[in-house]
Amino acid sequence: MFPDSRLPDPKPLRRPRRNRRSEGLRTALRETHLGLQHLVTPLFVKEGLSQPEPIDSLPGIFRFSPDALLHEIERLHGLGLSTFALFPCLPPESKDLEASEALNPDNLINRCLRRIKTSLPGVTLISDVALDPYTTHGHDGILDPSGNVANDATVTILARMALLQAQAGVDYVAPSDMMDGRVRAIRHTLDLAGHESTGILAYSSKFASAYYGPFRDAVGSRVSGSYLDKRSYQLDPANSREALLEALLDEEEGADILMVKPAGLYLDILSKLRQKTLLPLAAYQVSGEYAQIHAAAQNGWLDLKQARDESLLAIRRAGADLIFSYFAPAIAAESSI
Repeated sequence: MFPDSRLPDPKPLRRPRRNRRSEGLRTALRETHLGLQHLVTPLFVKEGLSQPEPIDSLPGIFRFSPDALLHEIERLHGLGLSTFALFPCLPPESKDLEASEALNPDNLINRCLRRIKTSLPGVTLISDVALDPYTTHGHDGILDPSGNVANDATVTILARMALLQAQAGVDYVAPSDMMDGRVRAIRHTLDLAGHESTGILAYSSKFASAYYGPFRDAVGSRVSGSYLDKRSYQLDPANSREALLEALLDEEEGADILMVKPAGLYLDILSKLRQKTLLPLAAYQVSGEYAQIHAAAQNGWLDLKQARDESLLAIRRAGADLIFSYFAPAIAAESSI
């Protein structure tokens, strides 16, 4: 017998490391899974291109002509991706203060929707419903005489815009503007026109983030090299209760899927919203998140693949059913090897 002062420390009864000791165990006990079915691929389309146009601030991402866009979706669908979000990049002559081109039934996005759905009826298409690609000032709505974004006048245009996209065959219209009441107006307009089956994926908790810069480059909505102040309609990054309020209002108004944007910086919002709603949740890993991972990897500070996968798993773990990510094509290509 050892004297009391010499008793050995007791061995731990619980050893969680036992469940991590082999790759097989780690795989079998993994709680969160990321598959191609969880990924939405954002794609940019621009007319007049003879070949895909690189976007400098989004490494590995391109603008495609309508022909090339169809071929790219065919390629990615063959790799296992099935859901695509389309964004237009328009020339200055197609923009004006009233976003008139957004209401052109034969505009760039509507033509692409019809063509893709005819060639690939099995893919799921999501179209952006916001006016920033169509306005000369780059805001997500039209301006009143004081220079402020006019909420109700903008909502009227958004509802008509969504109807045109539904008529072109889109599966989900995605209002990303953050105007009050736009989900209700869009749902009402679609239903009256017989498009009850067209879904609404609402950008419900969209924050006034500094991480949108590369996207604005991609769609050409940055004005004179500046970053527009959209804080009068996008959410304050400091506010979580307001973000939940916005999302739950969209649910009441008829949204089918709710979005948190950006994703990585707002995992707390995503997790809280997951506890508040039974609707599917989407999260957008935005252009700045993608670009910063690439930039760090290019400098040798991070392993690109490991940082990418960890970032996406975190978004899934927080509660996202769908993740909009520019990493989707690379992940699909690796999955096919």
